[in-house]
Amino acid sequence: MHRRELLRLLAIGSALPVIPRPLLAACREIHADVAETPLLKVLTAHQDATVSEMAELIIPRTGTPGAKETRVDLFIDHILADWYPDEDRTVFLSGLGEVDARAQSLFQMNFVDASPAQQAEILRLLGDELAQAVDAVVDKPRGYRGAAPEPEKNFYLQFRELVLTGYFTSEAGFTQQLREEIIPGRFEGCAPVQVAPHTKGC
Repeated sequence: MHRRELLRLLAIGSALPVIPRPLLAACREIHADVAETPLLKVLTAHQDATVSEMAELIIPRTGTPGAKETRVDLFIDHILADWYPDEDRTVFLSGLGEVDARAQSLFQMNFVDASPAQQAEILRLLGDELAQAVDAVVDKPRGYRGAAPEPEKNFYLQFRELVLTGYFTSEAGFTQQLREEIIPGRFEGCAPVQVAPHTKGC
């Protein structure tokens, strides 16, 4: 699959109740690559820790594994390294830096050192700002020249898109949360079939 096609599917797939099969197949390959090469390609250890904490706030562990257990952080790192163009990667990394800057401004510490409540507050602020940007377009006056936020230009939209896609295309997210099968069920080699007269099914 070409990079542009994967990015297009990422943009629409995270908003759909059913994951498009081409997106699932591409992401399963990325998850397999993560399993074989569980090393960071782009993110620093600190950036990776920030991504992990943020992702877990979006999809925490409940009765099923959360974002940390499904290694969404490494999925995102591999997407950044192998699939994102330079411009999109820069937006993501700059946005990640802004998360720390905001944590420092509000709580005088980096995001990963903040309490869960403080971390949740930062994500709430990011979500509110994203919602306001969307509302500005929906309620735009005549002649408004703005546009809805795009994942490649808005860090938090980009981040949520990657977290949701990475999680729900992981084995645990797909089979336990969506209750889907990644591969078909057992092959029935002698299942009953409609046959013409005087022939046998198996």
